[in-house]
Amino acid sequence: MTDTQSFLATRRGKLTLTLLCSIAFLDFIDASIVNVALPAVRQDLDFSVQDLQWVPSGYLLTYGGFMLLGGRLADLLGRRRVVLVGTVLFSLSSLAGGLAVNSGMLVGARLAQGAGAALMLPGTLSILTTMFKEGGDRAKALGVWGGVAGGANAAGVLLGGLLTDGLGWRWVMLVNFPVSVLVIIGLFLLVDGDRRSARLKSFDLGGTALVTGGMLLLVFTLVKAPEVGWDSARTIGGLAGTAVLLAAFAVNEQRHRSPLLPLSIFRVRGLAVTDVAYLVAVAGLASMFFFLSLYMVNVLGYSPLKTGSAYLPLCFGVGIAAGVTPSLLARTGTRPLIVGSLLVTGAGIFWLSRIPVDGAYLTDLLPGLLVTSLGLGVVFVAITTAANANVPADKAGLAAALLNSSQQIGGALGLAIFSAVATSHTNGLLADGKPVAEALTSGFARALLVCSVFLAVAAVVALRAANTRGEASDAETVEATDPVPVK
Repeated sequence: MTDTQSFLATRRGKLTLTLLCSIAFLDFIDASIVNVALPAVRQDLDFSVQDLQWVPSGYLLTYGGFMLLGGRLADLLGRRRVVLVGTVLFSLSSLAGGLAVNSGMLVGARLAQGAGAALMLPGTLSILTTMFKEGGDRAKALGVWGGVAGGANAAGVLLGGLLTDGLGWRWVMLVNFPVSVLVIIGLFLLVDGDRRSARLKSFDLGGTALVTGGMLLLVFTLVKAPEVGWDSARTIGGLAGTAVLLAAFAVNEQRHRSPLLPLSIFRVRGLAVTDVAYLVAVAGLASMFFFLSLYMVNVLGYSPLKTGSAYLPLCFGVGIAAGVTPSLLARTGTRPLIVGSLLVTGAGIFWLSRIPVDGAYLTDLLPGLLVTSLGLGVVFVAITTAANANVPADKAGLAAALLNSSQQIGGALGLAIFSAVATSHTNGLLADGKPVAEALTSGFARALLVCSVFLAVAAVVALRAANTRGEASDAETVEATDPVPVK
């Protein structure tokens, strides 16, 4: 293949992109695919109401906690190698979860699943950004990736409903195993092994322990905050402990000769701002799916299958919007698209915040979902492009990990904040004697309203983001050495 020939135009290029996006899809949907199965899980494995939250939260805990480590290991050990290890762990833990005989076994499987996903995702995104870089290949590849990311939450609810109503809740876990086997075969066939970095000899063990501990404590504290209270000693102590660990990590990184997180990466223009904007945006987006699903099930009486099917138009809208975004990027760059799409998404969620007790799908849900989908499809592509532009190839895994850490922390933060908002408002109305359905609806609507505010805040933050058209940096176009296959 010549330097000017498009890799994406080849059969191998198309298959490689399909493989990488399939890996991302596996990781993304497992954050939401179990949600509609929770009532069946509780009944079958005799979960308490309090412990049931760890089925979804256990995955988010280790997914967010180990993400930065996964990204750096991909840069140091080889991207394919780390993705393979993560996929094996993900597949075996999915099998264990599907065969779980008690609640502890299922929660343990979800924790292991999240750790596997944390090894898979940053390495996969860094493979994509380093393999697809000729001409418009990167923009098109990131367009497909963004479409997968944008629609995965809704697709997870849909697939969870289909599997739970059809084959039973265990298949929301078991389905991952055969797909993971195909992924492993595809990685060997389509992705060349790459060289292990010599810097592994001085690997930053201290920094790894500090940042992983800090991230795990942060996500755990956010997950538990709605239950124990934001002003409780446990929550305040957890946040204070997180601050101490991450501050110690920052000091360690400045002093270590081979840091886990080279702080020089933040000199890449607009990287930090883009990640912060993404964190704030995902806080609102993840919560939107959560509260809308609760509204459909608990107020409108939808079945798991009907709840999942309600998101089908959103999936189609995200796909269409993501498909046209690469051509828009070439004309305007990322900043206008990020800001505009965040505002459109926020407007859609604001529309959804007006849900009534006796809501009808066609008039009260569908219009807001369609508006939201148009913004979602654009924002995921534009933000992913901006967060990976001008990042040197040897730090591509790290950049991917930073972006996806923002996603996981944002999701946990949003659910913690907005669950408190919804619960407080609902309880106040119940205390005033309002009917349960009215109190629930009003609480969900209040949370959705605040979600839309978060999207507007993210748009303001994104005004400082770099404006790139997804071009590869000079550091990416010339490797220090040719990749050496690792068998």
